[in-house]
Amino acid sequence: MTTLNLPTFADVEAAAARLAGFANRTPVNTSRTLDEIIGAEVFFKCENFQRMGAFKFRGAFNSLSKFSPKQRRAGVVAFSSGNHAQGIALSAKLLGMPATIVMPHDAPAAKVAATKGYGATVAIYDRYKEDREAIGHRLASEQGITLIPPYDHPDVLAGQGTAAKELFEEVGPLDVLFAPLGGGGLLSGTALTTRALAPQCKLYGVEPEAGNDGQQSFRRGEIVHIETPKTIADGAQTQHLGDYTFGIIRRDVDDIFTATDAELVEAMKFFASRMKMIVEPTGCLGLAAALKMKETLKGKRVGVIISGGNIDLERFCSLVSA
Repeated sequence: MTTLNLPTFADVEAAAARLAGFANRTPVNTSRTLDEIIGAEVFFKCENFQRMGAFKFRGAFNSLSKFSPKQRRAGVVAFSSGNHAQGIALSAKLLGMPATIVMPHDAPAAKVAATKGYGATVAIYDRYKEDREAIGHRLASEQGITLIPPYDHPDVLAGQGTAAKELFEEVGPLDVLFAPLGGGGLLSGTALTTRALAPQCKLYGVEPEAGNDGQQSFRRGEIVHIETPKTIADGAQTQHLGDYTFGIIRRDVDDIFTATDAELVEAMKFFASRMKMIVEPTGCLGLAAALKMKETLKGKRVGVIISGGNIDLERFCSLVSA
């Protein structure tokens, strides 16, 4: 296998410069109630308040902003269950280029509507029967456009790492940091930042229990491929890590944990009732893990990245009222 040239924190810093004036510098929120429950200081990096409602805007805009004039004229294609779709669509609109997004038939209606609202063309596929990566590569080849995958791309993960950069700049060193894990773009970008700015900080990825390919890969030392997991965390319904993301995760992450759908619902309820925030299930992975690990977190400074808040209101209500 060819040795990959993995991105570095310098790439994260360069991404931050490109994003300045375009991405929101999202707030860091706290909860005295949660601090008392866990016995720690917990800082939430709220990417649910990012443009288009999720951290994915960071990696998408960073990637598209590096396109040549020829690439911009031709446009971009991406595949995504929703947040990368919206991030690419909005970034393409801001940069004046066409975008085609391959989205699953069961993607949240709000995410599909938002993607179309940003001006992108949406191509629907069946996530349980068709290969989105093959569709994306085919469209790129047929139409002469550039494919930007949702996570396994140096410019994507470098952009995602800017969220943790802002967190450390605002709150200082942390003892522990939790980040959601799907394909690994957020976690690997966060790892580059964490090892540069807080090398002693324990960094944990958290993924759905039903889709623990990342945990299996981390502990086996090789990428494990699984069937599409059935979980309410639609942003983490990935089947495998990427070569770039796995390379960084296995080197820089301390461990990977999981959360059940029931635990994600409880975290959604906490965010809504105590912190007055709507957070999508995937965005609750970090809090769910922190609550399970509270005995080991006492007296520590803990960071949690909330990845996004894009969920249909009807779906949100049905989950938290069950």
